[in-house]
Amino acid sequence: MASVHESLYFNPMMTNGVVHANVFGIKDWVTPYKISVLALLYEMTTSKPIALQERRRLNKLILPLQQGPDLTLDQFLKTVEECCPQTAYAVKLRLHEMADGELKDMEYFFATLPTPFSAIDSEAYKTSVVGLFMRHMLLAYNKLSFSQVYKLYKALQQYYHSHYSQPGDVQVGLAADDSDMDLTSTEDNVGERMEKEELDTAPLHESELRNEDAPSRGPLSQKQAEYFLARQAYLLKNDENKALKPSALQDELNNMLKFNPDFAEAHYLSYLNSMRVQDIFISTHSLLHYFDRLILSGSEGKSNGDEGYGRSLRYAALNLAALHCRFGHYQQADLALQEAIRIAQESNDHVCLQHCLSWLYTLEQMKGSDSSVLTEDSVKMAAHFCLPYLVSLGIQSLVQQGAVQGKTAHELMDALKDTDILHWKHSLSELIDISLAQTTSIWRMYGKSTMAQQQAQLLLNMNSLEQVNFGVQQNNTEAFAVALCHLAELHAEQGLYGAVSEVLKHLKEQFPPHTQHAKLWMLCDLKIQFDRAMNDGKYHLAEPHVTAIAALNKTEGLYRKAQVLKALNRTTEAYSILQRLQLYCEKTKYTEMIIRVMLVTAELHWESSGFATALPLLLQALALARQHHLQALASETILHLAFTQLMLGVPEQALGVLHEAMEPILAHGAVMDKGRALLLAARCQMAMAGTRSNGQRHAALGLAVQSLGEAAAYFSMLDCKERLRDVHYLQARLHHTLGQTPQRNKCAMLFRLLDQELQAPGAAVAMRL
Repeated sequence: MASVHESLYFNPMMTNGVVHANVFGIKDWVTPYKISVLALLYEMTTSKPIALQERRRLNKLILPLQQGPDLTLDQFLKTVEECCPQTAYAVKLRLHEMADGELKDMEYFFATLPTPFSAIDSEAYKTSVVGLFMRHMLLAYNKLSFSQVYKLYKALQQYYHSHYSQPGDVQVGLAADDSDMDLTSTEDNVGERMEKEELDTAPLHESELRNEDAPSRGPLSQKQAEYFLARQAYLLKNDENKALKPSALQDELNNMLKFNPDFAEAHYLSYLNSMRVQDIFISTHSLLHYFDRLILSGSEGKSNGDEGYGRSLRYAALNLAALHCRFGHYQQADLALQEAIRIAQESNDHVCLQHCLSWLYTLEQMKGSDSSVLTEDSVKMAAHFCLPYLVSLGIQSLVQQGAVQGKTAHELMDALKDTDILHWKHSLSELIDISLAQTTSIWRMYGKSTMAQQQAQLLLNMNSLEQVNFGVQQNNTEAFAVALCHLAELHAEQGLYGAVSEVLKHLKEQFPPHTQHAKLWMLCDLKIQFDRAMNDGKYHLAEPHVTAIAALNKTEGLYRKAQVLKALNRTTEAYSILQRLQLYCEKTKYTEMIIRVMLVTAELHWESSGFATALPLLLQALALARQHHLQALASETILHLAFTQLMLGVPEQALGVLHEAMEPILAHGAVMDKGRALLLAARCQMAMAGTRSNGQRHAALGLAVQSLGEAAAYFSMLDCKERLRDVHYLQARLHHTLGQTPQRNKCAMLFRLLDQELQAPGAAVAMRL
């Protein structure tokens, strides 16, 4: 759920009732960086014609360069060069002429700027962004005294030559002397100097994210700070990779707070930044500071009276509850939530109460309790107060609970269809993404891989309804991560490991390890590697993955540990873990895992020839899978049932049961399941052929040969050598029985090659599904 208090207010800060129009120190001044921007505008206007595409890119770059914080010359030239290398070179030459020349060269540059007053055909119209900026800088420059002009020239030389020096040798800018170039300053303006000195000596906001080796930078103007915060907040929400790295962003925020510790929005962005690296201490510290400064500054209280203070307090408690939920501190979250509810009830704030109710049922779900009644109440009240966002979130939560409780697919899809109508009606882009990701997960849970893939592709190819700013698409949300992980697993099931690596590579780039959704692709990657190692019979490679999976998901880790122990014939340990895991899953109502545990337990009974003992367990698992409409698990259970019946000596019944699962497995199943089903069908046909007459026997064996050929094709897609060895062994025997000597010799040779390559005795063909 998105943060409740999302808006950032960019109003002038107020301290003790006094409005400071310039809270960051200097409001408007001429700096070497601004001269570089002027040089760029000059070259764009006066140089030879630039290609249309390059000019378009430069035009889009002008506003961020003007409004953003000052860049080093290296950063500035690199940014311009990406748009137009020719113009970047011209700007570098222009700066070289001024920095390596004399003071008169800089004077000449300002005298020849193509302003609306000196050139009639100039592109810098008086009211354009470029025209206003150039006039503003000219006015600032013309107001400087000779000593101030000389300081500016020395700063330009320092700025230019720092481009060629080692990083850290020279500190760029005029942090100490910028006030000399202020538009409104005079040489004897002692009061503003004293105020600036007080700001300079203010205690720095301490943070573990701070880079102590970073050079100190001067203050930002109000517009620069607003632009910087708005840009970084947008990037953190929509494309975290394009935002500054956590440590670099924290350095910038610390620099802002150094000159104005009461700037509330900087504290809020610090809170968002610390959440990226899962730092509970700094995130809590910054969130509390944000609401403290918000109340003290009066940005809410002065406009709304006492109501403004109460609003800040209740949303502060609500955000604190959301923060503790995020870190799994359920008791602290519950206390903060009760406080928010109490304050909201006293103020009769129905909107805040609905947000509290939404977090209340979310908290109950996180605890593992049944929250369906609370969720239904939340949906009804949110609809009454016309809060479509909360209505949709509530319905989606009910759908999720319904899927776990075994509701049919058409009931869930009807509910999601109603939410989709709400989303498109109110242009709730984020919830559209969540709805598609949830639909993908539901189809996947039901075993409909084709439908799941279709929904995932629909999400990935859908244009966002969000307004695209800063060249960003909304593609780093949890919904996209979930869809991509499903695609990776679906491709892995079909043996397309090249496509899997491409998807995972994109996930790693889009969701770096420090981001909050990185856990999704980490678990997905580990599960794919584990399954691949187990399919190949390389249990020594699968074993290390168990610890890593358990660190991300304890339940999955235990289940896969039991699988490895079973494969290593450590039956007692595997059975103990499975029994413990089944009790836990029954308590938490994790139906899918309960069925998987039952299937592995049945396989343990097979190893001790307890086929009759495994039968009731498999029937119970089948009933549970059908009750919850889990087609994939039901088909897997039927495979186990058919194998058990084959081992009990009733191949006719086994083949009949197997045909029931063959169609869904071939339509939606993984390649491994298709191969196993066809191999089992061939073995049933071989067992039945033994009791028939010669003509029928040869026909049955011919069908078995055909089934084994198809099974071999599927196992080859996965490069599953142990299974291929079993198939070639059975093929050789069948061809020998049918008198097909060349085919028998070929299959026998393939079997021998694989047997020598594996150099390890596999499980007996007759004892493995």
